[in-house]
Amino acid sequence: MVQVKICGLRNKEAIQAAVDADVDFIGFVFAKSKRRVTMEEAVDLAQYVPDHVKKVGVFVNESIETIEEIAEEVGLDYVQLHGDETPAFCEQLAFPVIKAFEVKSAEDLDRVASYDCAYYLLDSPGGKYRGGSGETFDWSLVQKHNFLTKKILLAGGLKVDNVEEAIKEVAPAGVDVSSGVETDGVKDLEKIRAFLDAAKKGDTNGKI
Repeated sequence: MVQVKICGLRNKEAIQAAVDADVDFIGFVFAKSKRRVTMEEAVDLAQYVPDHVKKVGVFVNESIETIEEIAEEVGLDYVQLHGDETPAFCEQLAFPVIKAFEVKSAEDLDRVASYDCAYYLLDSPGGKYRGGSGETFDWSLVQKHNFLTKKILLAGGLKVDNVEEAIKEVAPAGVDVSSGVETDGVKDLEKIRAFLDAAKKGDTNGKI
């Protein structure tokens, strides 16, 4: 079953809508972003996330000490790294890592091989901040690449009207959405529900 991550959640209503629609991962952004939350806000929001839904913290070029302090306080299950973190940096963390890679060409995918992480998030090139550009990248690049057993999360420009196609074309372990379930920069409860419904429909390969 394809997994779904909703990222950049900032209020309990959006979290509840995602949980009720069978979300797998909830993402809190601790890096510079209009969706950024403080550690204290995330601790409060985390109480609305049931144990079976995994909590992910998003960081960009942050120190190991800060990442682990926030992860412990919030009770994160994964840390997602969107910066220039090296394979060695990822291995030093005491939490499972989701490493994000901006995909412009096949060469960008070659970098994945040197990382040993829980998941590999393939995203479109960012805009003002890392990630979250709301644009798709060329999915055919992934089809041509042999990832062996690596678990891929597909991100970048996904929304309700293209997520089924994305899942069928790329066959990822999961999909990640943020701006694609927003209206005027705010999480839209109906779009969250519709996206999760479409993503689960698009899962025809049974791949994890």
